[in-house]
Amino acid sequence: MLNRIVECVPNFSEGRRPQVIQAIVDAIRSAPDVYVLDVSSDPDHNRTVVTFVGSPESVDEGAFRGIAVAKERINLDEHQGEHPRIGATDVVPFVPVRNVTMEECVAIARRLGQRVGQELGIPVYLYGEAATRPERQRLAHIRRGQYERWKEEIGRVPERDPDFGPPVAGPWGATVIGARPFLIAYNLYLNSDDVAIADRIARHVRHSSGGLRFVQAKGFLVEGQAQVSMNLTHFEKTPIPMVQELVKRDAAQWGLAVTRAELVGMIPQKALTDAAKWYLQLHDLEDDQILENKLASVLEEAERTEPARAALAPRAFLEAVAAPTPTPGGGSTAALAAALAAALTEMVAGLTLGRKRYAGVQDRAQKALDRARELRERLARAVQEDADAFDALMAAYRDKEADPETRRRAIQAATRRAGEVPLEVARLALEVAQLALEMARVGNVNARSDAGVGALMAQAGVRGAGLNVRVNARELEDTALAQAWEQEVQELEERVQALVEEAVALARA
Repeated sequence: MLNRIVECVPNFSEGRRPQVIQAIVDAIRSAPDVYVLDVSSDPDHNRTVVTFVGSPESVDEGAFRGIAVAKERINLDEHQGEHPRIGATDVVPFVPVRNVTMEECVAIARRLGQRVGQELGIPVYLYGEAATRPERQRLAHIRRGQYERWKEEIGRVPERDPDFGPPVAGPWGATVIGARPFLIAYNLYLNSDDVAIADRIARHVRHSSGGLRFVQAKGFLVEGQAQVSMNLTHFEKTPIPMVQELVKRDAAQWGLAVTRAELVGMIPQKALTDAAKWYLQLHDLEDDQILENKLASVLEEAERTEPARAALAPRAFLEAVAAPTPTPGGGSTAALAAALAAALTEMVAGLTLGRKRYAGVQDRAQKALDRARELRERLARAVQEDADAFDALMAAYRDKEADPETRRRAIQAATRRAGEVPLEVARLALEVAQLALEMARVGNVNARSDAGVGALMAQAGVRGAGLNVRVNARELEDTALAQAWEQEVQELEERVQALVEEAVALARA
């Protein structure tokens, strides 16, 4: 069970082609520790909203993979739909759910924005709590004029310069990434096809026109029915019943009624509970009077008090490695060894922080802890990445339908990727060994042996990953690259050996 949870709700400018939507969702699902909760598509809006959750260290990877597929499969020059949009992946918000701060979500948004700009070449704008400029806090300001106006102004109008990525228009447009509180996408349908009335009601309801705080609204025509489409950006301060009643009252002035409501994506249980309290007049209703809430709290308490046996017996991964299948194999195991080394280093740093005896090294311990945590999470993702790279290589070899030249290029590209992943693992593992030695030198003396074990595990990561690099280098047609890989691995192994010798000597002392 995830202890720290972040929600991500990317909106993609595609609601009509199921195969494209499925490819995007599959890409998001492929990221480790990511769970897709909901997929809502609307053909009139030509838009899909995906809701997924994960740890703070994993959600950005899921979002990145979805953005990469959307870039390849969605062309905004051919896109038409009711909903405003500026990019193939239009907006990517991160929302703190459990044991995560808004500041952490801001950091995730900015980290993802930089990666999307650098690796995918997509212009990225930061919004909401992550905005770098006050005027960019509002999504509507960034998206004004939609894709068509944006592509005319990008690179020409300075205020259109992105926070990350090139100031150049491509058919994938731009992506807006940010952090915000929970948002409820809520639509009300009228018994009319007059979209002008829906738009007038929306104008009266929304905050930007003098209406309710924390409400964004616009009128649309959906399947022949007028719709008041709304985003409720703070449901606790402006609750659903207040919005509902105002729309109903305004509709009545036009002789109309609300025929049905529509929820796009997910909604917090508290929002529904608050609505029940309002309409049922259950003003004294307590959360633990709701059966599911009480059951969840009891189960969470049981999890906290039960011994953490599952964490000490990672049988699922061990059984996966032991199975007679090529993956996960040696490369994934090398990444896991390095991740364990980072975890041990993190532990030693944690046992050093806050101790009077080590007052003079608190800054060094904190820096080691922070970096070890980052390396642990990155290496944990590499466990799956190595398996994926090998599977892709095998798929390229098995593709007998492609013409020989296409198949050769595919095999070479897959071979390169299969070598790049373990090479990155080896580099990261060396950095872990450096941190382990740092903690062996200045950390809690009672945990020096743990630092020594961490250094040894990091060495296993370097050498295990290095072996995989060499295997793939032999199959490269680019001999210069193969030689560069061989030389770098040799240097990494020599450097880690010296680090380990000193760390182990300190541990023994």
